[in-house]
Amino acid sequence: MAELYDFPFQQPDRPDTLPEEPAGKRVRRKRRGKLDLPFLLLTLLLLAVGLVMLLSASYAIAYYETDAKAPMSYFTGQALYALFGLLALIAVSFVPLSFLRRFSFVGILASLALLLGVLLTGLRGNGAVRWIAIGERTFQPSELVKAAVVLAFADWTVRFGPKMGDFRHGVLPFLAVLGVFSFLLLQQPHLSATIIILGVGALMMYAGGTRWYWFAIAIAAVVGVVLLLRANADWVIKKAETNYAFARIAAWLDPESQKQDDGWQIIQSLYAIGSGGLLGLGLGNSRQKYLYLPEAQNDYIFSIICEELGFVGAVLILLLFAVLILRGFWLALQCKDPFNRMMVLGFTGLIAIQVFLNVGVVTNLLPSTGISLPFFSYGGTALVVQMAEVGIILSASRDIADK
Repeated sequence: MAELYDFPFQQPDRPDTLPEEPAGKRVRRKRRGKLDLPFLLLTLLLLAVGLVMLLSASYAIAYYETDAKAPMSYFTGQALYALFGLLALIAVSFVPLSFLRRFSFVGILASLALLLGVLLTGLRGNGAVRWIAIGERTFQPSELVKAAVVLAFADWTVRFGPKMGDFRHGVLPFLAVLGVFSFLLLQQPHLSATIIILGVGALMMYAGGTRWYWFAIAIAAVVGVVLLLRANADWVIKKAETNYAFARIAAWLDPESQKQDDGWQIIQSLYAIGSGGLLGLGLGNSRQKYLYLPEAQNDYIFSIICEELGFVGAVLILLLFAVLILRGFWLALQCKDPFNRMMVLGFTGLIAIQVFLNVGVVTNLLPSTGISLPFFSYGGTALVVQMAEVGIILSASRDIADK
């Protein structure tokens, strides 16, 4: 009798070798199918809308920063990266995921080296050290770290199989990687990347078969810390005077008390969302982007979406994300190969986590952590890596029969 598994993603691996062909008979590779068109079209639609909204959100700050010489500088830069991202998507969509699996451990080592390189030679900006310079360009290694974690965890969960239920295999190696990466990211400091990596790591561990009670313990600990901070708001505000992380938490707890300091950004974000009303002020008519709302072209671009397109426009964009994410999870369930299944799950979960956290931050549901909105926020490294990750999902979709 075949062994049964409780979770749909935790299924036995297929044999690594195929039956031998008779001597003298030429072995022909199975031709791969077509990539998943709905997922591709949803991605391209989000990318196109994202570029339009970036142009609107960034025009004022670019005009100011360049002395009116290049008011479209953010848009042209992002459009160039979008082109690179499309090329990466196309190239990666033809790469079999079995090829990527061979480099899972190499990806972890390379990510570790990059994070150490950031701490030693990284560029400083906005009070953090997160970038490495390559000539006149910069890139953010944390984006590659996210992909490396998904790749490695997909490989490990499949290798360990039923052993994921014990602590030695299902918790310890994953916790070690997440702990080391979290420590290095917090030294930058880069709280948003830390939260995202912990989130997607937990998702893949659960899907791979790690026992539920480990997650219950972690969730209980997080809830306990949040309640403790809320109950001691005065102490948090005092600590905020000398600590970066506590300053963000204090602004989240009571932005009005710090409206001239760390609370300024979230207050302006809420003004933008509230002034948009049901139908918005109209595309290009945002007021908060005129140097009132910091990072309007980046982490807080969803606030500008709400202001210009209103509640209806914002909900439509969130629905597009929701359909994309549901389609990604559906593709994961259809994958016959366990490694492909876990990879699609991980990269789809990565998009879902970032969308949820970004919207949570701009609405002050969560503390400000600098989380970008996929396909919308300005950032070359993030966009190119996200498009390459979509390419990986599409590559897996080509091995699904009868989509």
